[in-house]
Amino acid sequence: MKLSEKIIRLRKSNGMTQEELASICNVSRQSISKWEADIALPETEKLLILGEVFQVSMDILLKDALTLNEVKEVHTCGNNAIQKRKQELYEGILIKESIVDDSIIACLNIHKIELWNTDGKPKYWTVLFFSSDRNDFPEQIAKVMRSDPDTNQHWFVDFKAGNVKYIVFKDRILKYQIGNQTEKESVCDECRRFGISDEQMNWPE
Repeated sequence: MKLSEKIIRLRKSNGMTQEELASICNVSRQSISKWEADIALPETEKLLILGEVFQVSMDILLKDALTLNEVKEVHTCGNNAIQKRKQELYEGILIKESIVDDSIIACLNIHKIELWNTDGKPKYWTVLFFSSDRNDFPEQIAKVMRSDPDTNQHWFVDFKAGNVKYIVFKDRILKYQIGNQTEKESVCDECRRFGISDEQMNWPE
């Protein structure tokens, strides 16, 4: 179920009109209408208000795989990543607009959400700070990264597990040992072939 559908269902189940919810969130009724029509996303502070008003977590609001009435139990990712703290815990930042299939979000434990103003199209990026303990996470995320070879526009996600840094494109997984400059430069050279600028390669380690 999409976020837009959840907002509609939660609003109606709480007996609220769009005007009433707009007043609580301090936005216009048109903003609520756009959220529910899936043509705009609530800002981070508005998501927090929605969660508080409807008494649901950010996981419930944002993960398509989770329903409102029950949370699907996932043994290899999600909240178990924090509870079990396995050795191979992937941690990083994912721009939601960089993926073509939102189902991958079910394998993330989301710690923080930010909306970044891009001054372009789309106007905002939804940025997810995440962890995952799914062993095949690099392979799974590589399947859903957005890529357009015709325009040489390739999205990537960066994350790390222990001392290993991963840079993942569509069907391409790059990695290096943090602190190994030779390995890192080799990965950077490969990123440049994907059209990535040196400025974009200032990822955290």
